[in-house]
Amino acid sequence: MQAEDMEVPIINNLIDNGDRQKPKGKDVFKDQQEKSESSMESPNLEFEYGDTDTLTAELSELYSYTEEPEFALNRDYFEEDFKSHARGRRWIELTVEEQRAYVMRLLDALEVTDRDKRLKVARAILYLAQGVFDECDTEVDVLHWSRHNVFLLYDMGIFTALLELLSMEIDNSQACSSAVRKPAISLADSTELRVLLSIMYLMVETIRVQTEDDRPEWRTAREAFKNELGSPLYNGEPFALLLFTMVTKFCSMNAPHFPMKKVLLLLWKTILFTLGGFEELQEMKVRGRERLNLPPLPEDSIKVVRAMRAASPPASAMELIEQQQQQKRGRRSRRPLVKQDSLDTYNERDPFKNDDARDEEEDPEDTDSGIEGEVDPLDRDVIIQPPPPPPPLRPPTERVNFPKGLPWAPKVREKDIEHFLETSRNKFIGFTLGNDIETLVGLPRPIHESVKTLKQHKYVSIAEVQIKREDELQQCPLTLGEEEVEETPAEMLYLGMLPNLSQYVIALLKLLLAAAPTSKAKTDSINILADVLPEEMPITVLQSMKLGIDVNRHKEIIVKAISALLLLLLKHFKLNHIYQFEIVSQHLVFANCIPLILKFFNQNIMSYISAKNSICVLDFPHCVVHEMPELTAESLEAGDSNQFCWRNLFSCINLLRILNKLTKWKHSRTMMLVVFKSAPILKRALKVKQAMMQLYVLKLLKIQTKYLGRQWRKSNMKTMSAIYQKVRHRLNDDWAYGNDIDARPWDFQAEECALRESIEKFNSRRYDRNRNGEFTPVDNCLQSVLGQRVDLPEDFHYSYEMWLEREVFSQPIQWEGLLQNP
Repeated sequence: MQAEDMEVPIINNLIDNGDRQKPKGKDVFKDQQEKSESSMESPNLEFEYGDTDTLTAELSELYSYTEEPEFALNRDYFEEDFKSHARGRRWIELTVEEQRAYVMRLLDALEVTDRDKRLKVARAILYLAQGVFDECDTEVDVLHWSRHNVFLLYDMGIFTALLELLSMEIDNSQACSSAVRKPAISLADSTELRVLLSIMYLMVETIRVQTEDDRPEWRTAREAFKNELGSPLYNGEPFALLLFTMVTKFCSMNAPHFPMKKVLLLLWKTILFTLGGFEELQEMKVRGRERLNLPPLPEDSIKVVRAMRAASPPASAMELIEQQQQQKRGRRSRRPLVKQDSLDTYNERDPFKNDDARDEEEDPEDTDSGIEGEVDPLDRDVIIQPPPPPPPLRPPTERVNFPKGLPWAPKVREKDIEHFLETSRNKFIGFTLGNDIETLVGLPRPIHESVKTLKQHKYVSIAEVQIKREDELQQCPLTLGEEEVEETPAEMLYLGMLPNLSQYVIALLKLLLAAAPTSKAKTDSINILADVLPEEMPITVLQSMKLGIDVNRHKEIIVKAISALLLLLLKHFKLNHIYQFEIVSQHLVFANCIPLILKFFNQNIMSYISAKNSICVLDFPHCVVHEMPELTAESLEAGDSNQFCWRNLFSCINLLRILNKLTKWKHSRTMMLVVFKSAPILKRALKVKQAMMQLYVLKLLKIQTKYLGRQWRKSNMKTMSAIYQKVRHRLNDDWAYGNDIDARPWDFQAEECALRESIEKFNSRRYDRNRNGEFTPVDNCLQSVLGQRVDLPEDFHYSYEMWLEREVFSQPIQWEGLLQNP
């Protein structure tokens, strides 16, 4: 699919919603600014980023609150069938062999032709997977029996049987056509699919999570299930491909009744299980570097980020006005006006600032006078004279809390060393030596020292090695021979996704756009609420409030699943092969993922992160164990006691990480951040006092700083100092001054085209066997060539003599010419 065609689906929505960075009305902007400023003094968020939330939270998010009556329905169908089998005994009283015998009976009953009977059996199986909650007294018991039953169901082959039923439901053209014709779709239209997907999700999520008291046979079953899901055992493709097909079918409006939230959650957990989470990725990266004989990683990025602490956001407009008024009154001591914990404390705490810096002409305190707005030059003169006294010493306890040194080891690319030497040779010698980074003849001693320091911090990534190897394979296809490609789960998934990759990416972004809180409801947009709306719409205010919370929660869960899924795909494909990552990235960029994520963040992000769209008493497994209290407006609004919503903060960090992956080292995409005016949007996101989120926001601000102009840098010194403190330093990177060669005019279209050409060559060489025909061996044996059967057209024997005369007899053959040397 061409880039132009791919842009259409997403960009139309963005344009319709007025998101081309049009200037908003003053009132709207002012209101948003006031809201964000009022929430500036947010507390530090005790949030630990991970692959997923707690198991209980992940299981509860599978069900909408409107599905609550179905818990009792599942129980009733199970007990109705179980009574005839168990004769008065309970499930938890049976021996394992008796339980296996009953599950085998359910498995046989799944194969009946009657659709209603099949659904009843599926509901009974779902009740088992949910932990036979009617026989349990506590939530812990429910989770214990759920785990026991899920491993039993897997061992009996239930997953394979469910997969066949799911394939039948996906191909059910009658259900699809009736759903397309319906004016309003509700929960009832997706009953069978929801039951099947719920059982499969419970199996994948429960088996995926390891616990200390797992039995040895459970550990064996986990590995077997992981290999099954990742291998092309289901219809010749991994299980994730079937779910991707459901997503594209739903987004093309051919199956509007598909329960998308459950499909996306199952897809995310399947990929997380088969490919591995963030800690597994780190281990794979370490092993990959060892295989390529590269030096070990300078640090464990997960540990570094977890050890970071949040910093206060830049000062609000009101604080700045007050600060400037104090300055105009001639007060010299401005330190109390700035928060002690603020991003601006680098003057005292910066570990790499020289002690003799105060001897310079400009007082370091003056650096702060330009924060978020300039002071009048005349006033500045008053402030400078006389020079302020040195800041008082801080108590030792406070100094101990501040980490010594930089959080990250600096890095240098080989390209940076080449560029540095090229500039130095031009300056001191007058000619260059190309890509030579060893020869230092004729260069002064300080340059020798600089090169030595640069080489100490030189970092070669796996991606650079892969690109170099790919170039060699392209240049010498015959001498290097066929490349041995390891059949990893990521490789098999990429191979399956490749033919329809652009469709999958566009479908996911369409769903992300529909679920974003900044999107407005439109008649032609995708209806993602099919599996949350009840058959009968609410009639009381209380029911409307409950449904409103449910709808918002539903959208948040979809955003969480898509953001985590896209990030996992990008990270695993990048580790597997850089060009696999690049093609997914390019599809995302062409489908306008960058403005879509910026659109997502162009809201009051503090209120999104602290949203309480959950009703604790209705969450599973709480709702099936405890007596349900009568719902009131107060109990609906109570929510949980946390100061933030885990899934929303998780989604925000994932989206920022995706944006970083798309724009890193890509000047054309960095310019998109500038064109879409992302700096003020990202700066507002710094108000969230969570170290990891702040780090990824600062990274995005750092790469575009040189394009934003001197005035922006001057008036955002707090943000600049935060970048120095928290983001990794690239030696020789002139990001803060804009003198870098990369800041000059750039042919951005050529950059993307060159990348696309490299990707196509890679895919053609590795996956398109037909195009490699020119390198296949030629059969030179006359006997075998003449012995090959050739299919001739039916009427050939009529014109055979004419063809023989024209092509053979009338053509003179110069036999002497064949004997002569060419």
